[in-house]
Amino acid sequence: MTPAGLGAALAGRVPAPGSRVGLLGGSFNPAHDGHLEISREALRRLDLDSVWWLVSPQNPLKSTVGMAPLDERLATARAAAEDPRILPTGLETALGTAYTADTLLALTRLLPKVRFVWLMGADNLIQVHNWQNWQQIFNTVAVAVFDRPSYSFRALSGRAALSFARYRLNEASARRLAEERPPAWVFIRCRLNPQSATDIRATSDG
Repeated sequence: MTPAGLGAALAGRVPAPGSRVGLLGGSFNPAHDGHLEISREALRRLDLDSVWWLVSPQNPLKSTVGMAPLDERLATARAAAEDPRILPTGLETALGTAYTADTLLALTRLLPKVRFVWLMGADNLIQVHNWQNWQQIFNTVAVAVFDRPSYSFRALSGRAALSFARYRLNEASARRLAEERPPAWVFIRCRLNPQSATDIRATSDG
């Protein structure tokens, strides 16, 4: 990808060297308050400059049935992102990447002086070992995991958490996570909105 292409994909908001950027991936089918809350919590708890929503062209682990077109999902994400520090993007389409591990490698090569942090909910930590090259994710960027109702015990006793247990930071050190050399991760306990896109679609269909 060229610098011009990257600038276009980021709506002209290319971060300056040293910026601290959170990355929240997903289908955003549709975007909802839960995405907004985890992003705001990340901005506050991790001392980030911005959060990018990586609206996936198609999650390899999800069915295409009921998946809205990318342009429609991007539009709902932009409408839901009420904070100017949150930037919904179609970066994975622009990069031509289908897997998170590849996306993170591409971004760190394009913007080597930006401090990226991968953001995920505890529900994703439980099953991240099913993702393509999942260990590469932890070895490429710092990772912040946010508690979700009823998931914390299984998340912290799961394969990924145990595999990288020695690299886990104390929650009190979360504000310096972006400056840590990977692998480094933190589990943040908070009361996030339990809302999910599946629930929204079910209500809408009903």
